[in-house]
Amino acid sequence: MNDTLQTIYERRSVRSYLDRPVPMELLGRVIDAGKMAPSDMNHQPWKFYVLTIPDTIHAFSREIRTYLEGRSYKFADSFRDVEDPVFHGAPVVIFLAAPVKNEWAALDLGMCAENMMLAARSLGLDSCPVGFGKFVHKTKIVSTLHLDPRDEVFMAVILGYGAEKPEPHHRIANNVVFVP
Repeated sequence: MNDTLQTIYERRSVRSYLDRPVPMELLGRVIDAGKMAPSDMNHQPWKFYVLTIPDTIHAFSREIRTYLEGRSYKFADSFRDVEDPVFHGAPVVIFLAAPVKNEWAALDLGMCAENMMLAARSLGLDSCPVGFGKFVHKTKIVSTLHLDPRDEVFMAVILGYGAEKPEPHHRIANNVVFVP
């Protein structure tokens, strides 16, 4: 198997991290890989809001948890006993944002996030996409991110050195249709 395919098959969503900072050089390479993703008409709509200070990351996790507890999300009850239920103790959180009315932003940012997660894996880092990151707009501390008011956060990607090695999930095998 070549290196690219091996990286794809080895990437896992990791939800437990060591208390070990990510070197800025590696973080820069991961973000640069995200910037290499394809985008609608090459508009490259993404903006990256990066958190690396543990207290700030925990504050955002608590605020998002508080927001979710007031909603009917099926996972909200399981958050009560977890110290960091949103960002899982990761030393890096990257909020991915794009213009509010960009019809293709979700697709573009999804490809950007996947590039980042594959780059992270190839550099010895672990990662996880965090859809709950989009609720950063609902927190009382969102202003600390200095988000462009024309943008919205679509998701977050967390990075670090994993404290777990998840097994691969079963993949559905009968979902390919070859059209004559």
